[in-house]
Amino acid sequence: MAAIQNKEFLLKPEVTVETEQAPYDGFPGEETVSVKPKQKSFINPSGATLEERLIPPDGYERLEKPMGSLQGFLRNYAIKPDKSPVLLYDGSRKKNQDVHAAVFSVPLVEGDLQQCADSAIRIYGEYLWSVGAYDAISFHLTNGFLMDYPSWRSGKRLSVEGNQVRWEARAAFDDSDDNFAKYLRQVMVYAGTMSLENESGNVELNQILAGDLFIRGGSPGHCVMVVDVAEDQAGNKCFLLAQGYMLAQEFHVLKNPLHKEDPWYYVSEIKESLVTPEYVFEKDGLKRWKAFLEK
Repeated sequence: MAAIQNKEFLLKPEVTVETEQAPYDGFPGEETVSVKPKQKSFINPSGATLEERLIPPDGYERLEKPMGSLQGFLRNYAIKPDKSPVLLYDGSRKKNQDVHAAVFSVPLVEGDLQQCADSAIRIYGEYLWSVGAYDAISFHLTNGFLMDYPSWRSGKRLSVEGNQVRWEARAAFDDSDDNFAKYLRQVMVYAGTMSLENESGNVELNQILAGDLFIRGGSPGHCVMVVDVAEDQAGNKCFLLAQGYMLAQEFHVLKNPLHKEDPWYYVSEIKESLVTPEYVFEKDGLKRWKAFLEK
């Protein structure tokens, strides 16, 4: 049995880099339209959760959050104190501190692992764990192997030979919080944007929901998660985005480069692409993860 060594094993497409991309400042000759916010503030500094911290735009109301929904889970997620910096996995500060509006209190796993897709994996896993949907916790690795939590919980562990993976019974049944965290970390070793995109389906922008992803699989690729959605009386939608990144760093709510005082992204603003502070996605890059496709 081969030992697990690093994040690139099993043809993992994610490549850890030592520098961060510069903030998006427009392509040569590209015209951008800035929508100036009308309200004084979109941030409540004393808010302790996503819902309390980020204020919807005037005329917009947050979509309903059904009991036990992923939307409710995200809105009630704890947020670090206002103006907290984004920290890297080693405790140092991310170089670019001008891209975020808030920082989630999502703990980082040990090592440079919890990057962009890994942050989404953590959110999905934690949510399903919180509602007791244990059988739904499963992620494909980059080589296509389905690593499900019930197998891990039962005591099975990965046996790796080259690019081939199988389960091998090596431990006792363990449904503890600590063992679940170990499962998520092991998924992060081998999964990435390519595997996460492959197990997600296309979604139209006008159907956007919390938990959806703008994602581009690759080596490296990137993804950001929709963490909240609001709507006005005419049915126009806006949403908040959050990301992890490389190097591994805390999950944080992004600013909108078109109007940094207002972190909400408006569907009406998206033409051919979605511009975020550190990455540009195609407008058809919106996906919904497998567990939520038919909900």
